Formats: sequence, C-alpha cells, structure tokens
Amino acid sequence: MTDTTPLIEDQRPSRAPGLLFGIGLGGFLDGIVLHQVLQWHHMASATSHDPDTLAGLEVNTMADGFFHIFTWFVVVAASIVTVALWRQGRLAPSWTFHAGGVLSGWGLFNLAEGLVNHQLLGVHHVRDDLGGPLSWDLGFLALGAVLVVVGELLQRRGTASARRTDDTGHVAAR
Repeated sequence: MTDTTPLIEDQRPSRAPGLLFGIGLGGFLDGIVLHQVLQWHHMASATSHDPDTLAGLEVNTMADGFFHIFTWFVVVAASIVTVALWRQGRLAPSWTFHAGGVLSGWGLFNLAEGLVNHQLLGVHHVRDDLGGPLSWDLGFLALGAVLVVVGELLQRRGTASARRTDDTGHVAAR
C-alpha cells in the first residue's frame, strides 16, 4: 500500500536548484557547442560586428565571454541555493526530480534565448552562416519547448515517488 498524502511545501524538494542548474548548464552547452566548437554564431554576429573581420571577431569573442560569465554565475547560484536548502532541512530531490528540473531549466534557457536574442533583438540566430535562419531558430525554440515538457513530466514522476518513499525506501514524511 502506498501513501498518497501530499507533502507539505517545506517537505518537498525545491525546484529552484534543478532549474538554475539547467539554465546555467544549458547556456554553457549553447556557448561551447554553437559558439565555439561549431562556430555557427556568436553573441553579436547578426549585428554590425561581423565575425568575419578581426575587429568583429574580437567584439563577438568578448560578448561570448560575458555570456559564459553569466552562465557560470547561474551555476554558482544553483550550488548556493542547493546547499542553503539542504541546511534548512529540505528533502534532497530524487534523481528523476532533479534531472527533470535540469531539463526544464535548459528548455527555459532555450526559449528565453531564442525569443529574446534570436527573434526580438536579432543579435544572432542559431545559424548566422545561412541565408534563411528562421527554420533553425524555430527548431531551437521547439527543442526548448520539448525540454520543458519532458522536464516537467520527469519532475512530476519524481514528486510522486517522493510521496511514496524516501531514498532509503521508507515512507516519506507527511
């Protein structure tokens, strides 16, 4: 028999660390893979700072660096929030719950970056090196939405599991 009594809010694992880790790590993945490894775009590559010129590449490389500093601070914030919550006695999340939060955070990063930088500001697109970047931008937004949905489903699964048992197999706190 399983206990279906809902956990009160301060007994539930917090969503904040997973979301923050996802935003920060999703940003790192974007910056490292799309900006540096594949070199599809840089932070300001669709502006007057053409990365095909030395001066433009210098501006874009610095902008990429500031972007990475921001994502690093988000990961540091996630670590601080995690430790603070543990010190308050909050339950540690299950792996499913945490992974769901990370995926949701990564998806939220993609949605925010895709809407703000790609569409509203137009400072860069997923593929600045192509003539018609809209399809790549829409694919990036779709990936973000899928990550949020999958992450939310995993977190719900992890929450339901926390209601039944804790990590030692005992009935969770009520």
